[in-house]
Amino acid sequence: MLVAFSISPSVADADGGVTRAVAAAVRVVRASGLPHRTDAMFTTIEGEWDEVMAVVKQAVDVVAEVAPRVSLVLKADIRPGWTGQLDAKVERIDAALAVDDASA
Repeated sequence: MLVAFSISPSVADADGGVTRAVAAAVRVVRASGLPHRTDAMFTTIEGEWDEVMAVVKQAVDVVAEVAPRVSLVLKADIRPGWTGQLDAKVERIDAALAVDDASA
């Protein structure tokens, strides 16, 4: 499964940012060893249900250490038997775009 999620503390740093708390959550994801990608809005991880959800919970827990309230947005693509989709889904889109560009 793929899980894209975003975690944010309810309380920002003195400068109004949430960078330190989000970095702590991303550190958890990176330490998990699961395939992952972080962009400006979400972190996406790939793995089996229990292992992915355990990482999400741990990431929420580290953010909760610095904030009394945590916001979590989560989107999941549950497709049993499929792996490598973190990259494969993007590759399929790129291939479709190349075909479209070649026929234009």
